Formats: sequence, C-alpha cells, structure tokens
Amino acid sequence: MKCPACQAADSKVIDSRLSREEDMIRRRRECISCGRRFTTYEKIEENLPLVVKKNGERQAFSRQKILDGIDKACHKRSVSAEERTELVERAVRAALELGEPEAPCSVIGEVIMQGLKKLDDVAYVRFASVYKDFRDVNEFVEELNSLVKGRK
Repeated sequence: MKCPACQAADSKVIDSRLSREEDMIRRRRECISCGRRFTTYEKIEENLPLVVKKNGERQAFSRQKILDGIDKACHKRSVSAEERTELVERAVRAALELGEPEAPCSVIGEVIMQGLKKLDDVAYVRFASVYKDFRDVNEFVEELNSLVKGRK
C-alpha cells in the first residue's frame, strides 16, 4: 500500500478491526520510510448484476440511482438517511441473492416498495406511483385504498 505522504510502497499494519457495519476491515498502517500513519479500508468487491428494465433495456446496477429514487419519494418526510441507505442495501442483497448475471427491475422495485411501506405511507405512495406507472387517478385511488385497508 503506497504511503499518501512519500509514495513509498512499504507499510506495516498496526491495527485491524471490522467497521461498525461489519462489511469492511479498517486498517491503521505506518509507512516504513517516513513513519506517517494512515488508514485504509478493505471491502469485498461485489459483482453486481445488470438490471433489466421493464422495456428490456439493460443497465449497470447503480446504488446511487436507487438512492436517488428513494430520496425523491422521501422528500420532506421523516425517513432518516440511515433508513434510506439500509433500503438500498436490501435491494442490493435481493439482486445478489438471485445468483444471476441479470436482475429484473421488479425484484429491486418490490424490495424498495415493501421497505417504504413499513417506513412511511406517503413515501410509499410516491414511489409506487412512479414504479407502478399509474395510468389514471383511479389506479392511484385503488392503491391508496389497499394501503388504508392494510393498516386496519
């Protein structure tokens, strides 16, 4: 690992520990040449599947794109950043659990909708209105009615 100060290639590991989320290893290192200490992170490289859109188009899997959609649905709602990030990670896990090189967008969309349904009704309806592509107000009202019935 190159030292960020002197660019020397040799360093020694002083301390290793798991991150809070336990999904990566944090290492404190010390440069053998200049003695400067620095931190590195080691994380599993995931081979995320391609996402197959409703129209058949294939796109690279993008955590950021999923998060952007969740952020739009949660605009001015009391859904924390941690809850949003956890929802993205659930969608990633669902896609990876398929074990296929391609994942239909429906798998990802359903995971997000179910998560939002538990977190915030308004965010759920916002996301569902885009994801389910409601054609008219009646479809929207039907979804609202099913949500209200589910809450009773």
